[in-house]
Amino acid sequence: MTHDPGTTGAADTEVAPECYRHPGRETHVRCVRCDRPICPDCMNSASVGFQCPECVRSGAKTVRKPRTMAGGLMPTQVGQVTRLLIALNVVAYVVQQVSGDFTERFALLPTQALYATNGVSTVYDGVANGEYYRLITSAFLHASVLHILFNMYALFLVGPTVEAALGRLRFVALYLVSALGGSTMAYLLMPPRGLVVGASGAIFGLFGALFVVTRRMGSESSGVLGLIAINLVLSFVLPNISWEGHLGGLITGTAIAGAFAYAPRERRNLVQGAACVLALVVMVAAIAARTSALTS
Repeated sequence: MTHDPGTTGAADTEVAPECYRHPGRETHVRCVRCDRPICPDCMNSASVGFQCPECVRSGAKTVRKPRTMAGGLMPTQVGQVTRLLIALNVVAYVVQQVSGDFTERFALLPTQALYATNGVSTVYDGVANGEYYRLITSAFLHASVLHILFNMYALFLVGPTVEAALGRLRFVALYLVSALGGSTMAYLLMPPRGLVVGASGAIFGLFGALFVVTRRMGSESSGVLGLIAINLVLSFVLPNISWEGHLGGLITGTAIAGAFAYAPRERRNLVQGAACVLALVVMVAAIAARTSALTS
């Protein structure tokens, strides 16, 4: 008779896998996409299981980002650019109050003129003498507290809606081109040595854009049309109002918004960009003609 003592020795010990991003951290969880081990700090909940950060980033690139009706990226926070524009206008107004001749240096002044500030007389060259920046800077200045309050309230009401419909980039383009359109018409028609300030041209451009956007989306637009009509009447009736700037901004903003909203999808960026360039070309030609008339 023999005796079998049996098999002796320790069983193989299974080693827990370590997180591929944090060596030394044991884990029994794997990414459902790449099957690599991941620790709790690297886990991102998925519809089933967890994904590692790299797979999450890779997947995000393939997700189509939501677009506005005009083709712009959908803003993550509606009204952010509008608030920035309001802040810029407020800061500019504060500087106007604390700086002696800030308004005279940056307001829309067609040609050379003499203005007295704090008892000091200074000759300012104006747009016709090369200070073309006034065509834009004047759109961020205001003549009084009531003036800036009214304009900023209108921007606060209308801006976020247009911004959400167009996207940030197109909204900024519309605002600035409308401001320039208002300044251009004022430059063409206002007295040569008058001063014009205010964001009204840009805001009237937003009024026109709101009308276009409302129509494009199939919503009721009679209220917007009434708003535009009332403000236009006030522009012609009230004294010391630049109706030229208001009308120029309205025409420009409506035209640009129309190109943004109705551009064919397959050539949308091309059409929208061309519309902005065409508007700028027309305004540059008008500015050049007025400058020639004032300096001849």
